[in-house]
Amino acid sequence: MSETDGPGNVLFVVTDTVRKSHLSVYGYDRPTTPNLEDFADDARVFEHAVAPAPWTLPVHASLFTGLYPTQHGATQENPYLEDATTLAESLNAAGYATACYSSNAWITPYTNLTDGFDDQDNFFQVMPGEFLSGPLSKAWKTMNDNDALRRVADKLVELGNTAHEYFAESGGGDTKTPEIVDRVQEFVTDAERAGDEWFTFINLMDAHLPYHPPDEFAEEFAPGVDSTEVCQNSKEYNSGARDIDHDEWEAIEGLYDAEIAHIDHHLGRLFDWLRDTGRWEDTLVVVCADHGELFGEHGLYGHEFCIYDPLVNVPLMVKHPELDAERDDETQVELQDLYHTVLDHAGVSVAAGGEPFDAARSLLRADYREFAGVDAPRGAESRFSAHDDGELDDYAFVDYHRPVVELNQLESKAEAAGIELDTNSRFYSRMRAARRTDGKYIRNERIPDEAYRIDTDPEELEDVVDADDEVIAAAEEALVTFESEMDGEWADVTDEDVLDDMGDEAKDRLSDLGYIE
Repeated sequence: MSETDGPGNVLFVVTDTVRKSHLSVYGYDRPTTPNLEDFADDARVFEHAVAPAPWTLPVHASLFTGLYPTQHGATQENPYLEDATTLAESLNAAGYATACYSSNAWITPYTNLTDGFDDQDNFFQVMPGEFLSGPLSKAWKTMNDNDALRRVADKLVELGNTAHEYFAESGGGDTKTPEIVDRVQEFVTDAERAGDEWFTFINLMDAHLPYHPPDEFAEEFAPGVDSTEVCQNSKEYNSGARDIDHDEWEAIEGLYDAEIAHIDHHLGRLFDWLRDTGRWEDTLVVVCADHGELFGEHGLYGHEFCIYDPLVNVPLMVKHPELDAERDDETQVELQDLYHTVLDHAGVSVAAGGEPFDAARSLLRADYREFAGVDAPRGAESRFSAHDDGELDDYAFVDYHRPVVELNQLESKAEAAGIELDTNSRFYSRMRAARRTDGKYIRNERIPDEAYRIDTDPEELEDVVDADDEVIAAAEEALVTFESEMDGEWADVTDEDVLDDMGDEAKDRLSDLGYIE
């Protein structure tokens, strides 16, 4: 399958909620990412990488399955990855040692995103990480799949959960990056001692609200800012219950920059270790974000209720022996193509039920995204007939389902402030988009459609949906094609439907991160 010498090791890093424009490696005027700047000397740096949604769960499910959100079904309307074969399962079946380390509550056995990982740790406070990893992970999943046993499992995490809330409120709840890097080193060492190739996936949460950076980084990027005094709840602002002035935005973004710098510091430590131990050259290293963050642009804070570029045009850097180290400002990448890129590097077959390997979606191929010239794999859901006809080579698609969990909290904040939200607003709207490097068309369910010439209007300030523009017309046509391949209209769903089957620990972790109350 692969044009590489495979098999080979894989380090896959997701820097959660990291906005491309806040990285010095992408031209930001603050030195937030000196280690990623060094990494760029060895990596392909993509300017036009597009996430299939603006938040964690559907994006990671797409990374792990190669599918669009409507195809894999893991959204806030159904927050579980079901009946899918993951990238980790395929690599595991081929003999890879696999590990997943994250403190993100959406990447746990609850949502099935950790299926296929030999070792996983979600780094909740006090609750031992080993309880949900290694040999015990299958037992834990069995408990959570059984209604009676799930109540027992939930009780087991309640004690640790109380302590986690305390640490999160005092500023230490999300700073798990040092421990995650340490665990990667231990896992890699153990895997190689056992003679195994390895696939390590990590999600680093520092840059997700709330922002409580370590002192040394806060002093550099947000001197004098008290992180407990600024708005750390995006729903308060988005609902209209809380205003944020210029100085407070500046303080918030300073804290955010400090969190990014903290991530960069520890990535530098991990990369140096791989170099010093002779593992660097032959390892595929991927660094990306799952989505970005808004700081008042378009009247929004956080990463809900829209699919503008600060959220979906994400950083992506890939190091591989067959990729020249250069900045690529022409190629548009869909993040789910990384699924195929990893398979290509590893040279393994997809496990039963998985999305077939598509050579036209591997970044390692010279004919990347030249779909008409590459035979479509049998049974590939993400390969449309329009791909085969060469009509979609230049397009990436965003598929955002209704954020019912965030709506619950948004409505609570609005109600407490005596504000009535308009149900025919973006807060209640599903959204889809077709994006190419020069233009973007956004389909909104409850508000008018939007369109932007992002080549001349990268901040998406001038809506040209009604303009006579060939780029916008072509993007709308591509979106219609995409929509025709999806399952049609979405069904109505409530926040109770989403949360009823989720354990208390995961709910409380989502509360810490601002998703629910």
